[in-house]
Amino acid sequence: MIKTIVQKKTINNIIKDNDQKELSIQFSLDGFSFCVYNSINKELLHLTTYTFDNSIATPELLLSKIEELFHENKILNQSFNKVNVIHQNNLASLVPTALFKEDALNLYLDFNIKTLATDFIAFDTLTQQETKNVYVPYININNFFFQYFGEFEYKHHSTVLIDKLLLYSKNNIEKLLFINVMETNFDVVVIENSKLLFYNSFSFNTKEDFIYYILFTAEQLKLNPEEIQLAFTGAIEKESEIYKITYQYIRNIDFITVDIPLFKKDKELSNHSNYTILP
Repeated sequence: MIKTIVQKKTINNIIKDNDQKELSIQFSLDGFSFCVYNSINKELLHLTTYTFDNSIATPELLLSKIEELFHENKILNQSFNKVNVIHQNNLASLVPTALFKEDALNLYLDFNIKTLATDFIAFDTLTQQETKNVYVPYININNFFFQYFGEFEYKHHSTVLIDKLLLYSKNNIEKLLFINVMETNFDVVVIENSKLLFYNSFSFNTKEDFIYYILFTAEQLKLNPEEIQLAFTGAIEKESEIYKITYQYIRNIDFITVDIPLFKKDKELSNHSNYTILP
């Protein structure tokens, strides 16, 4: 089943001004989100987030879910000035630009993940760091979007996340720990002096899993839990069990909030959620 956890109703200026509307989509085996915003002033017009009761087993089944959502949601059945697609999975690896060769994409992934000979492999260029992000996009879903929208741009979610966090922490010389939480996964990013020190993605089932990976990362990077500043984004609230157990070990915790009027109008929306798809 599919459960809608955030649904903003259509407002008039979503229907009008087609040449100014930009659509941003993010999807994973756990859910599907999209937002519509004005491409000129970046005003957020609409945000919808779906979460699946259970993780989808394959990209093929995920495509069926997405086709279902497109059939049901009238907002997606419009024309847009630009469409951005974000693939969220753990099938990615960062490579310094100086060591990168485009004809060796599969070799970079073979160190960390199991790939198939039939997998299509893509790469992004981080705009804030001399780094490439090599990953496996769900090409069947890309093909669906191409048939639906025509031309669009796509990236891996970690590319978008890291670039935004590097901009966010620009000119800060201290070590900063960022955690982007999803339904069954979370990203850990460590930045010092506007440079990326560490990125990894972890799966978790319990709050104990969650804090274990955080503390393990801190130990490996020699980050003192009593001193390090941690900032959360994504699907986490102060009332959640994973926040509470984190606060038992790390006291300097904050959220990266986004100052968007739509969040002020609707208190049900967390202004630190959906960080990677927001304008």
